[in-house]
Amino acid sequence: MEKERVVKTRINQSFFRQTVLSAHNFSCCITEIDIPELLIASHIIPWTVAGKDRLNPRNGLCLNALHDKAFDIGLMTITTDFKIKISPKLLKKPNVPIEKWISSFDGKNIIIPERFVPTSQFLEYHNKNIFQK
Repeated sequence: MEKERVVKTRINQSFFRQTVLSAHNFSCCITEIDIPELLIASHIIPWTVAGKDRLNPRNGLCLNALHDKAFDIGLMTITTDFKIKISPKLLKKPNVPIEKWISSFDGKNIIIPERFVPTSQFLEYHNKNIFQK
C-alpha cells in the first residue's frame, strides 16, 4: 500500500549548507570532525523563526550531527564570546559518554570561521530562547 504526501522543501537550503560548511573549512567548529556526511549547517536562530535570516550564513554553525542535535534542543549553546556552554541538565548527569562527547567541551572556545562569523544577536537569541538553563 502506498500513500501520496505533500512535502515542504526548504528552498536554497543547499546554498546555506555549502556556504556555512565552506566558511568553517568543512570542519565541525567544536570537534574539528571533517567528514562531510557527518556535518550539519546548523541554524542558530531556527529556520521556523529566522524569517529573512534563514539563509544568512552568519546564522549558521558547522556542527557534527551529535552536537547539532544538542544545540537544536538547547542542551548546549554558544555564548556571544564564542564559548561552548553545556546545559546544567547534562552537567549534573554523571555519565562517561556524555562527559567524553559533550560535557568535556564546556567552557572551551569554538573554532571561529574565517568568513561569516556568527553575530552576537543570533547567539543571544539562542542563549535566551533555546538554551535549557
